[in-house]
Amino acid sequence: MLIPYIPEDAPFTGDQRAWLSGFLAGLHSRLAMPTGSAVQPDTASVAAAVPLQILYGSQTGNAEALAQDAADLARQHGLDPHVASLDAVDMNALAAMRRLIVVTSTYGEGEMPDNAQLFWDAVAADSAPRLEGLYFAVLALGDTSYDGYCKAGRDIDSRLEALGATRTADRLDCDVEYEDAAAAWLAGAVPSIASVDGGAAPASAQPEAPAAKPAKSASKRSPWNRKNPYRATVLANRVLSGPQSSKEVRHYAFSLGDSGLTYEAGDGLGVKPVNHPELVDALIGRLSVDPDTTVTVKGSEQRLDELLTHSYEIGVPSMDLIEAVAERSGDDELQHVLQTGDRESLDAWTWGKDVLDVLALDPALTIEPAELLELLRPLQHRVYSISSSPLAHEGTVHLTVASVRYRSAERDRGGVCSTFLADRVGEGDGAGVFLSANKSFRLPSDDDAPVIMVGPGTGIAPFRAFLHERRARNASGRNWLFFGDQHRASDFIYEDELNALSRDGVLSRLDLAFSRDQTEKVYVQNRMRENGKELYAWLEEGGHFYVCGDATRMAKDVDAALHDVIAEHGGHSADQAEDYVSELKRAKRYLRDVY
Repeated sequence: MLIPYIPEDAPFTGDQRAWLSGFLAGLHSRLAMPTGSAVQPDTASVAAAVPLQILYGSQTGNAEALAQDAADLARQHGLDPHVASLDAVDMNALAAMRRLIVVTSTYGEGEMPDNAQLFWDAVAADSAPRLEGLYFAVLALGDTSYDGYCKAGRDIDSRLEALGATRTADRLDCDVEYEDAAAAWLAGAVPSIASVDGGAAPASAQPEAPAAKPAKSASKRSPWNRKNPYRATVLANRVLSGPQSSKEVRHYAFSLGDSGLTYEAGDGLGVKPVNHPELVDALIGRLSVDPDTTVTVKGSEQRLDELLTHSYEIGVPSMDLIEAVAERSGDDELQHVLQTGDRESLDAWTWGKDVLDVLALDPALTIEPAELLELLRPLQHRVYSISSSPLAHEGTVHLTVASVRYRSAERDRGGVCSTFLADRVGEGDGAGVFLSANKSFRLPSDDDAPVIMVGPGTGIAPFRAFLHERRARNASGRNWLFFGDQHRASDFIYEDELNALSRDGVLSRLDLAFSRDQTEKVYVQNRMRENGKELYAWLEEGGHFYVCGDATRMAKDVDAALHDVIAEHGGHSADQAEDYVSELKRAKRYLRDVY
C-alpha cells in the first residue's frame, strides 16, 4: 500500500500540514507492523508529531501567560504545543485541528479581547465550518464585578460545541484570583486532551530521536508577580499637570534594582496598592472592635487592621456585600436597583461608594469581622501602561498616572492605587511592582514602518515609550502622534519632551486637540478626520495604527473616525472600509491598549 507524502508546495496552512504530518506518521507506523504482531507501534514517535493547538485571547497578558503554562504542561504529556492568539487562526486551520485548548479573558462588559474579535466573528458566522473532528477545552478569565462575567470564554465554548466539536473538559470560569484554580484545571484538562486517539507518551518516556526537532524548554518566569511583587524604590514622583488643571497627572520613576525585571515598550506595570489608613480605621470603628482583633484566614490568625490594609478591597464594595446588606437592611432603593437587574442603575448607585458607605445604609446592622471579610474581594493590583523605554531609561521603569480624587457624603475620596502612589509613596520610598507583559501592543519590528499613535490624556504613556524606543533604535520610520486634553496651558503633559522630539526629527507630526480652549470642543478624532488624506496615505505606506486610553468613549470614537477616513479617502464603501480595518487588525497593524 502506498503512503502519500506532503509536497512542499501543497496548499496547506501550517496547522493543516502539522496535523496531516502527524496523521500520516501514525498511519505509516501502523502499516509497517507485521500482521498479527503483538508488538505495539512506537507511540513515542507518533506522539512526537501530534500537535496541540493552544489559542489565547488576552487584553493584559494573563490569558497569554496561562497559555504558556498549558504549553509547558503539554510537553510533559508528549504533545507538541503551538501557542498563538485566536486572531492568528483562520477557519481552514481551525477545521484541520484535532486538539485545542482556548484560554481567553473577557474585556469590558462581556466583549472579546482585541486579539480574539476576528476569530469570534468568523467562528460565529453561518459560514463557519463543521468541527466534528475537533476535541477542545476552554479556560475563561473574568471579573465578577462586571456584567458579562467570562462571556468571551462562554461564547467560544458553546459555539465550538454547536459546530460539532467534542469537549474533553468542562469549561472553567475564573475570577480575578485565578492562579490556583487555573493551575488545577490545566492539570486535569491537558491529560484529558492528550488522551484523544489513545493518548500520547509522556515526554520523559520518549526515546531520543536525533532526527527529531528538540523539545522547547519550559518558559522562564520572573519570581516577581502580583502575589510576590518586587519592592521597587521610587526615584521620582512629580506632578505633570499645571496648577490650573482640573486633573492631577503625575510622573513616577521606579528603580528596577537587582530585580532582574525586564520589559519592552508597550508593556504594563502592576502596582500593589495599600488601602488608606483613615478608611481602615473608620471601618474598624464601624465594626466596634479593636485594630489588633485577630481573624482566622486560610488557617492562620491575622490582625484585622493588617488584613484591611493589605489584603481586601475596601474602596470598592463587592456585589456579595451589596446583596447581603440589601437583604439584611431592607433598604428600599438598593433592593429596587438589584431587583430590576439594570446594570446602569446599579453602577449609578455604587458610584463613589466604598465599603463603609454600604454598611452605613443601616447603622443598626451588626456584622462580625470574619463575616465581613468573607463578603469582600481580595485587594487587586492595578496595571498602568509603562511610559519609558528600556533602551533609553536603563534600569528604571516610568508610569504616567492620573490621581483620582473626589468628595462624596462629606468625605474626601480617591482612587485606591493612584492616591496611594501620589500621597504615600515619596521619592526614596518603596512600592510593590511586577511586570505585566503586553505582547499584543508592540512597535513594528520593521524600523522603517510609519507609526501613528492616538493617545489623549494619560493615554500618551506608551507612546512616550515608543518615541524614546524609536530614537534609541535609530528607527528611520516616521512617527505621528495625536494628543489632546482639556486645556493646553495646564494639560499639555510632557510638552518640553515632545517639542524636543519634534526638533530632533523623531516625532514627524504632532497634532493637538485641546477640547476646551475654544467654543466648539475638539477631540483627537476630529484631528484625524481633518488630516484624513495624509492619515490614509500613511496607512497605505504600511503604517501601524495605535490607540491608548479610555475604552468607553474615546477608543470607540477613534475607531469610527478611522473607518470614516478609510472610506472617504480610499474610495471605499462602509463594508470595504470594515474589511480594510479587519485586515489591519489581522496584520497586527491596528493595536489598542484601552481600559
